[in-house]
Amino acid sequence: MKLLFLAPLSPKTGNHTTAERIRSHIELAGHTCELRDAGEFQSPADVADLLSGNPSFQAALAIHLFKAGRLLLDVQVPFGVIFGGTDINEDVKVEQKRVVMEQVLLRARFAVAFTDKLKEEAEIFLVPQSSKIFVQPQGIQTEVTETFCWTEFLRSSGVRSKNVDELRVFLLVCGLRRVKDPLYLVEDFSEWHCENMQNILVIIGPKIDPVFTAEVEAVVKRTAGVFLAQEMSQQELHAAMKRCFAVVNSSVSEGMSAAILEAMDLRVPVVARDIPGNAAVVQHEVTGLLYSSPQEFVHQSQRLLSDHELRDNLVRNGKLYVEEHHSLKEERETYQRLVDTLH
Repeated sequence: MKLLFLAPLSPKTGNHTTAERIRSHIELAGHTCELRDAGEFQSPADVADLLSGNPSFQAALAIHLFKAGRLLLDVQVPFGVIFGGTDINEDVKVEQKRVVMEQVLLRARFAVAFTDKLKEEAEIFLVPQSSKIFVQPQGIQTEVTETFCWTEFLRSSGVRSKNVDELRVFLLVCGLRRVKDPLYLVEDFSEWHCENMQNILVIIGPKIDPVFTAEVEAVVKRTAGVFLAQEMSQQELHAAMKRCFAVVNSSVSEGMSAAILEAMDLRVPVVARDIPGNAAVVQHEVTGLLYSSPQEFVHQSQRLLSDHELRDNLVRNGKLYVEEHHSLKEERETYQRLVDTLH
């Protein structure tokens, strides 16, 4: 079977990584899966034209009910959808988008939510479709490149310390767009850095929103202790995460942060903003630390610095959590089973 797979595919984002991983699951089952950026298409008619002119496509799949799923409303082939965090955290608040998402959900053969909470909220905000919504957490597998140079990474990010091995690097991994809120911690972190110069914050991720990226660059340029790194391959990013003191999340909303799960898998502590998407995977003081304000972020980070037993427990429990709940094998089997229903 040949499938058309639509997803928002900004380079080196969580969406792109997730889509590629799911595509590989589908192809391992013997299907052909053509992954296309939803941004290439202006309307559902464009996708319908593509499929009508290429009858070899027998089914379709989409990540994000609104951003990509809406483009499947005119197609004649069966399709499935995967919820993105933006669907439930943001788009359902806009009536026009909510109506479209309901139409997509009604037509889809199946829908996948990353968490039980996401499924529950989908059933509250959209038409009840419990029987067709399946919960499948993201499967996680990390791989670290052996050629990564930590010192060069920091220098290229603008860090000028002579003793880079003594620095405590907090790594904020996110695409540069407002929903990720990378400037949320900057002011308070800079004040903390001025009290202890060893603590630095490095923001790293693709430049998705050009206007917002310029704003971030301007703020970082004038802020002590905060640096902006160039985006890199996933293997290099995992190598950087493994060397940092902690991985940070400051998002306004999340579906399921792959960076958080990857950090846990790499045995790196996580300090994440206390929002529903993060709280679904980070249990405070068990698998990571949650905070609700920049001041609380500094407090929790200070605990992480001073309490070695706490740090050891978080690292151990985080690794166990990923192994138990984010199996790549289980994810593969789920998508292969669901795709079979599109025949």
